[in-house]
Amino acid sequence: MQMYLVGGAVRDALLGLPVQDRDWVAVGADPQALLDAGYLPVGKDFPVFLHPQTHEEVALARTERKVGAGYRGFTVHAAPDVTLEEDLARRDLTINAMAQAGDGSLVDPYGGQRDLQAKVLRHVSDAFVEDPVRILRLARFAARFSDFTVAPETVRLMRQMVEDGEVDALVPERVWQEMSRGLMEARPSRMIEVLRDCGALARLAPALDRLFGVPQPPAHHPEVDTGVHLLLVLDQCAKVQAPLTVRFAALCHDLGKGETPEADLPRHPGHDQRGVPLAEALSLHWKVPTDCRELAVLVAREHIHVHSSLTFTPDAQMRLLERCDALRRPERFEQMLLACECDVRGRTGMEQRDYPQRPKLMEALAALQAVDTAAVSAQAIAAGRRGPDIGQAIHLARLNALRTLATAQSM
Repeated sequence: MQMYLVGGAVRDALLGLPVQDRDWVAVGADPQALLDAGYLPVGKDFPVFLHPQTHEEVALARTERKVGAGYRGFTVHAAPDVTLEEDLARRDLTINAMAQAGDGSLVDPYGGQRDLQAKVLRHVSDAFVEDPVRILRLARFAARFSDFTVAPETVRLMRQMVEDGEVDALVPERVWQEMSRGLMEARPSRMIEVLRDCGALARLAPALDRLFGVPQPPAHHPEVDTGVHLLLVLDQCAKVQAPLTVRFAALCHDLGKGETPEADLPRHPGHDQRGVPLAEALSLHWKVPTDCRELAVLVAREHIHVHSSLTFTPDAQMRLLERCDALRRPERFEQMLLACECDVRGRTGMEQRDYPQRPKLMEALAALQAVDTAAVSAQAIAAGRRGPDIGQAIHLARLNALRTLATAQSM
């Protein structure tokens, strides 16, 4: 039995990047040999074990054969006669199909080191077409290694997979798993570009794909194209290291522009309200977590109001804060404001634009939080008020706090 370090650990070490996870392949072994050595069995689909001390994953060298549609339609053969080269051949990209022996020597039968140096994402073999998840993985790697290009022959292969309907077999959970990871990479726009270039975006999220080519007013959007604006906003989110909730909200914030009547273009009146059911639908389709879905819907609905909030009266400010449930969900409110800031800065030439709406609305929220509601309630009860009247007294006290703040800000 021989152990080889494989995959991302080898790739990242060659790139001089920190190695996060170390995965191993055992060649010349069967399950019993690993069990006898104290390894712990995990996984249902093929033999995977955990090292008894490090808990790093060890898989038996294996081959795969396509027997059905989608990414689950495989039979796996794991046995002592499977060679390391055969195991590496089933991997997605050449840069992920390298191994390192115990003496530190590199095993690279498919040119992964060469493609690392050339900064190319290239499929290992035509077996790439057998698993549609590989399209998503490649797009995610493009977002991580944003200066890498995709080999032309790999792009052709992915387009053929889309045309053959392989992408349609992906289940929502698997799509979200890869999309969410790609959104958290250094340049998430590259993931969207790669998916669009091969046609997969139109199958996975047609509402997103429709944004490309839709014009916007140049005065507000020098980049003009709504799809290009989306890419810029995503990269602004990455620049400020926004959490996943904010990045998904950014992905969905302008979906309504894809359904603007042609007669209204390049303006998009009402796109915020049109975007709400689209953000909801995409969230449900991909089965995204509740916090991501809620923020995406909130940003789609309210981002225009937030942008306009500098001119709001205290009463209008109050209505916005109440609609956003800002007092009960202050962290979500702050995330919404961050998404709105990225929206404004995700425009050509406006990357450093100031966004005073964010601190001003946070100051307004702080003013509401400072109101002593217990004291207001006690005073109302002492005056003989009951039920809804007490709530009205609290509302008025908060509104007065905003009015006082507005007076102070205007001085």
